[in-house]
Amino acid sequence: MDPAEQDARDRARFEELAPTLVEPLRRFLARRTDADTAEDVLADTLLVCWRRADQLPDAPLPWAYGVARNCLANAERGRRRQQRVAARIAVVDPPRASTAGPGHDAVTDPDLAADLAAALAALREEEAELLRLWAWEQLTPAELAVVLDISANAASIRLHRARGRLREELAARKDGRAAGHEGTRGRSSR
Repeated sequence: MDPAEQDARDRARFEELAPTLVEPLRRFLARRTDADTAEDVLADTLLVCWRRADQLPDAPLPWAYGVARNCLANAERGRRRQQRVAARIAVVDPPRASTAGPGHDAVTDPDLAADLAAALAALREEEAELLRLWAWEQLTPAELAVVLDISANAASIRLHRARGRLREELAARKDGRAAGHEGTRGRSSR
């Protein structure tokens, strides 16, 4: 049998067996780890089954369970390695409480800094992210368009609107402070 015929036969066999393997493997993994890890390991297990379709026995589920156990063990070893590396890095270079954006040091007025943070939080997440990309990453509207997968014109318009909404939020907070009380505007429903 030539390799193309063998590949076609293996593919057909895998496509026939995969639907019968997915749910039992998902349940098997869900009882052993968290949901996200279970889904990742399920994908890895199915990939191994695909690659080794020619080795699948007549009753493939027990064999697939063994593959899943090995993939789960690999995932757990990888997670432990990442935790050890993170712990070493934390000792050498402890994380800061927060990471300020460029120009953050220029805001020396604590009220203004608090107002700015609150105003950004009051915006829609898309608007706040657009403003952070523009201000902190110093992206042009054309570069924003690439990041957001929109036209440069749309990026420019969205940036203009987001800046206007940020000005409105800051003005409302300033007015609230001037009136002697904290600004009460909540997250807008725009």
